[in-house]
Amino acid sequence: MARTAPFSRFEWMIAWRYLRARRAEGGVSVMTWISLIGITLAVAALIITLAVRTGFRDEFVDTILGANSHVTAYSQLYVTETGQTSRVITDYQGWAERIGQVPGVTRAAPLVKGQVMANKGGSNAGVEVFGIAYADLLTIPRIAHPEAAQGDIARFDQGIAIGSGVARELGVFVGERIKIISPNGVKTAFGTSPRVNAYEVTYIFTAGRYDIDRTRVYLPFDEAQSFFNREGVADEIEVMVEEPEAVDDLLIDLMRAAGEKSTVWTWRDRSGSFLQALKMEDNVMFVILSILVLIASLNIISGLIMLVKNKGRDIGILRTMGLTEGSVLRVFFLCGSLTGLVGTLAGVVLGCAFAIYIDQIFALVDYIAGGGVWDPSIRGIYRLPAKLEFWDVASAVSLSLFLSFVVTLFPARKAARMNPVEALRYE
Repeated sequence: MARTAPFSRFEWMIAWRYLRARRAEGGVSVMTWISLIGITLAVAALIITLAVRTGFRDEFVDTILGANSHVTAYSQLYVTETGQTSRVITDYQGWAERIGQVPGVTRAAPLVKGQVMANKGGSNAGVEVFGIAYADLLTIPRIAHPEAAQGDIARFDQGIAIGSGVARELGVFVGERIKIISPNGVKTAFGTSPRVNAYEVTYIFTAGRYDIDRTRVYLPFDEAQSFFNREGVADEIEVMVEEPEAVDDLLIDLMRAAGEKSTVWTWRDRSGSFLQALKMEDNVMFVILSILVLIASLNIISGLIMLVKNKGRDIGILRTMGLTEGSVLRVFFLCGSLTGLVGTLAGVVLGCAFAIYIDQIFALVDYIAGGGVWDPSIRGIYRLPAKLEFWDVASAVSLSLFLSFVVTLFPARKAARMNPVEALRYE
C-alpha cells in the first residue's frame, strides 16, 4: 500500500475541521480558545518583560556613561610637607596629558569636587559641585546635549550650571543668582568660617537621572579651585573612553600613564553591584515567565485530550480505511501546534505593540490613577523604558513554539496508538 507524504493536504484538511469543532461536540473549541489566549498573553508578557529589561539596562547604563566619567584616576594617600595627609593631584595637567595619550581614551580632564549647600531665599538643597573647564564640560553628552535644557551653556564661565532637580528644589530660573555655602572656608585665628559665594545660573540641564538632576552642579574649574581652597591642585582626573563596555582592557595602560602613586575607579566599579543584581533579576524573571509559557502550553494537552476522546469514532473509521498511525499523529499534532503557532504570533504582535507604545499606555494609566504611578525619586529615571531586541523576541518565540510542539506530541501519540476495534466497539 502506498504511503502518503507527511503533512499532506488531507491531513491539514482533517486538522482544520477538528479545530473548527462545533459547539455540540463537547466544548473542544472553547478549550482551543483558552489555550490560544493563554499562549498569547504568556508570550506577550515575556516579550514585554524582556523589552523593559533591555530598555531599563540601556537607559541606566546610558545615563551613567553620558553624565559621569568612564574611569576616574585618583592619587593615593600621601603625606605633605606640612605633615598632613592628602589625596590631591598637584601635577594634574601632566596626569591629564599622559592619560589622554593612551589609545582608546577620548578625553582626560582634571576635576575639583566638593559637597556644599545651595541656597536661594528660604530654600536650601545639598548639592555636589564639579569644578570643570568649559571645553571639558562640552564633552559630557548628557550635560552638553541633555533631554531638556534652559539657558546657554556657552555662558558657563560666567556663572554656574545646575540640574533641573536642583533648580526645582530652590525655585530658581536662568538669570537668577544662588548662593553656594561651604563649611570648609576661610581659616582664621578663631577657626574656619564658612565660605559663601553667589553665582548667576546660566544653564539648567536635565540629564535623565533623578539623582543626577537633583544633586549635580557644575562650576568653572578656576572658580572651583578658589572656592574649595584647591589652588594649583585637582581632586581627580575624569577619563572618557571610546568603548566603555571594554574599559577593563585599558586599566593597566591608564595606571601606567597616571604613575605609580595613582589608582583608578571605573564605572563598573561604581555601579557593578547594581548591574549584577539587575542581571540576576533578569535571569529569574525569564525563568518565571518561561514557566508561565509552559503552563499556557499545557492547556493544549487538555484540549487535545478532549478532542481525541470526542473523535475516537472518527479515528477508528479513518484507521480502518487505511490511515496510518503516522498520519493520525500528524493530524492531532497539527491541531495542537497550530494553536501554539497562532497564539505565539498573536503574542508577538501584542507584546511588540505594548513595548512600542509603552509611554502612551503608562500616560493613560497615570491619568486614570490620578498621577504618581511612576515616581522618579524612587525609580531613578523619569519613565519606564522599553527596547525591542531581535534576539529577545526570537527567544520568546522559540520557547513558545518549542513547548507547544513538545506538549502536543503526547496526546497526538495517544491518538495514533488507539486501537480502531476498541474505538468502534461501542459505536
